[in-house]
This record gives sequence, C-alpha cells and structure tokens, in this order.
Amino acid sequence: MLAYVLRRLIQSALILLGVSFITFVLLYVLPADPVRQIAGRSATPETVESIRRQLGLDQPFVVQYANYLWNLVHGDLGRSYLQKTEVAALLLSRLPATLLLMVAAIFCELLIGLTLGMIAALYRGRPLDNALMLGSFVTVSAPQFVVALLLLYVFSVRLGWFPIGGYGTAAHLVLPALTLGILGSGWYSRIMRSSMLDVMRADFIRTARAKGLGRARVVLWHALPNAILPVIAMVGIDIGMFMSGIVVVESVFGWPGIGQLAWQAIQRVDIPIIMGVTLVSATAIVIGNLIADLVAPLIDPRIRLR
Repeated sequence: MLAYVLRRLIQSALILLGVSFITFVLLYVLPADPVRQIAGRSATPETVESIRRQLGLDQPFVVQYANYLWNLVHGDLGRSYLQKTEVAALLLSRLPATLLLMVAAIFCELLIGLTLGMIAALYRGRPLDNALMLGSFVTVSAPQFVVALLLLYVFSVRLGWFPIGGYGTAAHLVLPALTLGILGSGWYSRIMRSSMLDVMRADFIRTARAKGLGRARVVLWHALPNAILPVIAMVGIDIGMFMSGIVVVESVFGWPGIGQLAWQAIQRVDIPIIMGVTLVSATAIVIGNLIADLVAPLIDPRIRLR
C-alpha cells in the first residue's frame, strides 16, 4: 500500500507539472494583455512598460516559468494583479464555500442518480426504464443556467421556500446543490444502470437467489457493492470539477466559491489567480482519484493495488 501511494504521488507531481506548463503556455500566448487591464486605457506607454517590468512580464517565457515554479515550490502561488492580494489567501477564503457546495452536490447527485439507476436496471426494457433513461439524457444535456433559473423561479420566486441567492445558511445551499445534483445525476444513473445489469447476470447473484434470499437483500447486499465500483471513480473526477467548473451555478446563486473567483479572474486576465485555480483543481482531481483507488479495495477485497 505504501509503495503504491508513493508511486502515485510521484505520478501526481509529474501530472501537476504538466498542467502548470500547459496552462502557463496558453496564458503566455493569450492575445489579451494583463498589463493593459491593470494600467487602464488612458495609461501612457511608459506606464505600461513600467508595470510590465514590475510584474516580470517583460522577461522571456522560460525565465517567467522558471520563476513561477521556484515560487511554487516554496508555497507561493503569486499575487493577484488587480486585487493586490496573495492568491493563496484568496483561494483559502473561497475554499470553505466551494467545499460545502461540493459535498452537498455530490450527495444530491449520488442520491438521485444511484436510486434511479438501480430502479431502471430492475425494470429493464419496461416503460419506467425508458422514461428514466430519457430523463437522464435530458439532465446531462440541459444547460446549467436553465436548470438553475428554473429552480429559482419555482422554489424561490413562486413558492418562496428558499432565498434567491447568497451564502451563509442551509437554506442558501439547497438550490445550488440540487441544481448540480440534477445535472450530474444523469451520468450516475446511466452508469449505475449499466453496472447493475452486468452484476445481476453474475453467477453469485444467481446463487444468492437460489438460496432463497429476498430481492431487496440480493440487490442491496450483493449486487450494489459490486455495481458501485465504477461510480467511485466518477466521484473522484467530480471533486476536481466542482473545485472550478461550477462557475455558472455559483454566479446565478451568488455563491462565493472558487468557481466565481476563476470567472472574475478570466474576465480581468488575472494570470496568477487563473494559474492558482487551475493547479488547485488539478490537485483535487488527482487526490480524488487516489482516494477512489484506495477506497475500491475496501468495498471489493478482490481488487489489488499495483
């Protein structure tokens, strides 16, 4: 186990190095000039060049990237061009809100997706199965802002059950988490259905039935633990996605998370924040996949880590 974890950590470091390099290259060749964003339209050429020298953006690409890596190794993610604040401090200030929304959203999509996937598998080929799979296709295809605005209109404007936006109470969390849960549940329901159908045809399921076990016990105690393994890997990927990929939902509901910070940074070409959010998201994906790999043997002892 220890050797596996160490090997994965080395691989993760190389992956993060590659992510940082590719992101840095893309930002370097970006047509937008961050110095112009800082200096303003009325700035003189001398002022623009002075700011460029202060930020080190007048140096060659290799020097800029080397300096960034050197600072990164020492725990320095840089300083925001426009907010004049350390990127690490900005990310830490937004992290609690993002983590809270991530946990709630994953819970919602697993609860909805796994339940519907199991039901669809048990009623394979019947109208209920077809209806659920059609619904899953609709949810994975629906734009985030459409679902978010629809839930806002129904549950906030018309019914008044939840606040329109904001952050701070459990009521503020329900609609953003439910929006992400509905959007992600389609993937989980389809994967769960496919996995359940494969498991239900296995020999050990037929043996369990032959022993006279009830349908509920066969499904929950024998089929579900084996069918859920592909889902665990998806959760690891979702962790990274929720760290930065829920910009639309956070914007609609006024949720002060890392996704909203990333969107603001992209609009202002604030390179240190963009780099910081990208690396944090990549790190979350790597850690999520590692956790998923470590949890899988606990569910199915037949799995060996190599």
